[in-house]
Amino acid sequence: MADNFTDHTQTFNFEALQQPDMQQILTLVYDALKEKGYNPISQIVGYILSEDPTYITTHNNARSLIRKIDRDELLKAMVRTYLGE
Repeated sequence: MADNFTDHTQTFNFEALQQPDMQQILTLVYDALKEKGYNPISQIVGYILSEDPTYITTHNNARSLIRKIDRDELLKAMVRTYLGE
């Protein structure tokens, strides 16, 4: 069987692919928390700080969705947005 791999390292820009997805996921999670009567901002901040998924409701699959986001990348994106970069 022939080996189809090359010796060249491929690069991947994770941030460029994730920015719209992160925003969409956060919006869906925010909406799910609001629908269930929670304070969405407080719950999302609690999750970001602790990485404890129980801060996020399972309603509308929100808990599974938020776990797809890398917290470090999310924080970078939030700081960039806050600073206007």
